Amino acid sequence: MKWLVTGGAGYIGAHVVRAMLASGESAVVLDDLSTGTRSRVPDEVPLVVGTILDRALLDDVLAEHRPDGIVHIAGKKQVGESMARPLYYYEQNVEGLRILLAAAVDAGVSRFVFSSSAAVYGMPDTDLVDEDYPSVPLSPYGQTKLAGEWLIRTTAEAHGIAYASLRYFNVAGAAAPELADEGVFNLIPMVLERLTADEPPRVFGADYATPDGTCVRDYIHVADLADAHVVAARRLATDPKTALTLNVGRGTGTSVREVIDLVARVTGRTDLPPVVVDRRPGDPACVVGRTDRIAHELGWTARYDIEDMVSSAWEGWQRRH
Repeated sequence: MKWLVTGGAGYIGAHVVRAMLASGESAVVLDDLSTGTRSRVPDEVPLVVGTILDRALLDDVLAEHRPDGIVHIAGKKQVGESMARPLYYYEQNVEGLRILLAAAVDAGVSRFVFSSSAAVYGMPDTDLVDEDYPSVPLSPYGQTKLAGEWLIRTTAEAHGIAYASLRYFNVAGAAAPELADEGVFNLIPMVLERLTADEPPRVFGADYATPDGTCVRDYIHVADLADAHVVAARRLATDPKTALTLNVGRGTGTSVREVIDLVARVTGRTDLPPVVVDRRPGDPACVVGRTDRIAHELGWTARYDIEDMVSSAWEGWQRRH
């Protein structure tokens, strides 16, 4: 089958495209290259440069390439930026999705995989959060992802679209050094940047109600996440009535301080202990996902651990720097 992958030149999107090709699927990439790069897209995969806000372009892409389904990864994802620019995030993440869905409906595309986020949960007061837990996002970013899920569900019900909304937890690592995260917005790249600049890593708040006072997150290797997209896409291909919202994580929490200590050991920079700075707005204390449902529905479980993520991220960082 052929899949249109929006954001397929970015960090996560490029991994999804590679995983699809490896599994025998074909892909077309639509990316505005605001954070993605051409070099991430394999030569055999068509790359269309443009935005999902451009309805005319979407119509042309869908008419020319006739994908069997869409994997929608394009969007803005920085919690802090969303707090400062909520209107921009709603435009990019919600209005962009509305335009994409409208184009898909008119083109008769009946399969849709959505890049959602654990940010929809806000600040859960449970050790493991499952998909039925109330969604009360703390940031405009999380709000746009939840609104996206609602928009997809109601559109799917009205127009007979099979869909899977994948709630990512904290994505890290790389399947190959050349695919490593080039942004410095997630914890591991932020720590690597500080250490290689001979500066101590920063901990944003150490007074949370967690075992060591720092935020606890569920980290998922990007290669595992890419595989989850493939199995979700294949489920949609075989079952036109699929309507799934699934956590994609490991079900294991790791604190910010534990991650920083592991990065220090892997890089050999244990001489720069972290410094504590003020909390960031929109950061919940602990978000760890229950993953029983995706295992039951798709037969998917994560293969890689946090050390695999840090080691592969470090390999990619060294390659680029």
